[in-house]
Amino acid sequence: MLLKKTIILKLKTKDNDLGEAIDKYTEGMNYVSNVVFENGKPIPVRKLQPMTYNHLRTKIGLKSQMSCNIIRQVAGTYQTLLAQIRKEETKWQLIEYNPTNITYSYGRDFSLKKHELSITTLKGRKRYKLAHYVYADRQLDDKNWKYCASKLIRHRNGNDYFHLSIEKETKEIDITKTTDFIGIDVGINHLAVATTTNKKNRFFCGGEIKNIRNIYSKQRKRLQAKGTRSAKRVLKQQKYREQRLMTDVNHVVSKKIVKFAKEHRIPVIAMEDLNGIRKRTKAHKGYRYKHSSWAFRQLQSFIDYKAKEENMKVVYVDAHYTSQTCSRCGHIEQSNRNGLVFECKSCAFELHSDLNASRNIEHKARNFRHDLEFQGCVVSHPDGNGEPQRKQTEFQAPSLKSSMMI
Repeated sequence: MLLKKTIILKLKTKDNDLGEAIDKYTEGMNYVSNVVFENGKPIPVRKLQPMTYNHLRTKIGLKSQMSCNIIRQVAGTYQTLLAQIRKEETKWQLIEYNPTNITYSYGRDFSLKKHELSITTLKGRKRYKLAHYVYADRQLDDKNWKYCASKLIRHRNGNDYFHLSIEKETKEIDITKTTDFIGIDVGINHLAVATTTNKKNRFFCGGEIKNIRNIYSKQRKRLQAKGTRSAKRVLKQQKYREQRLMTDVNHVVSKKIVKFAKEHRIPVIAMEDLNGIRKRTKAHKGYRYKHSSWAFRQLQSFIDYKAKEENMKVVYVDAHYTSQTCSRCGHIEQSNRNGLVFECKSCAFELHSDLNASRNIEHKARNFRHDLEFQGCVVSHPDGNGEPQRKQTEFQAPSLKSSMMI
């Protein structure tokens, strides 16, 4: 199992050469982007390189490896755009880049010696001292970590940071040889609710975080309505403050969840596959901001890599009907759930709605294990509307309906 992480390292000194390199790199990105856009469809790297490499080197003045990184990066971006077009999520458009970062390849244009970074600029190779971080030393001192392509990023505060990407192989858990799972339901009323196969339950971060976000939202509305110079100044000062708060909270919650799983010796964590959740669900007007700013993806990614560090496996199950299904009898009905209360219309079972959902997630993970153990694979079946479900992978469990049909 491959574990990937990003370590953020601050450069102690500012350098105009880095700013110039970022500007030129962005100019090269936008040039290549225009070439691809005018072509009307994505261009493979092997064809895009001879079309743009000489211009990047001679006209813009970029180094060789920088030019190659630009071509690969832009080609990959337009391939992603094409995938979104096929899903009818967007249309063909010109992608423009802002001068914020440069991608570096390890060994070719950057090297690292603990607290000193050597990177390529337009004026040659230069060395920069890095701020000392105790949390980073654990990874930098571990020889099992492998350095990957990383980014030099100019943050909003004007300081330069090196986002070092690292990876290493960890022990792979065989899901068919475990009987203990933990289901995690992520939400807004509670950031996460966990339940184990043995019905050990825990709630993480409830109304207090929700209240803090409400305070930030109302404060922004007041300042925006006021519209004065001082109000705009305060808005600028508080910009991204809520985002930083939620990032910190998600780190804390994810750490507690993995610790909870470790304490109960649970090797497999199951979560919902929430891809496209905002598009397939609707929220009333007063609830739209909370719905659109819900940072579930960040929380899940934090849980994912922290679990892998502890040699745990993470699986993602189908999210359909987890909130409407009775975890006791399996009856599915929309009216089963009423806010934070779940009451089954069939068997009259009552439970906290988020806890009920987490139990359903844990059930689906066990069904997934059963399919892998006895069939060696998971078979996709059409759902009730005759639409084919997304192809299942090793890390995705089937829906409850699929499990029943097999």
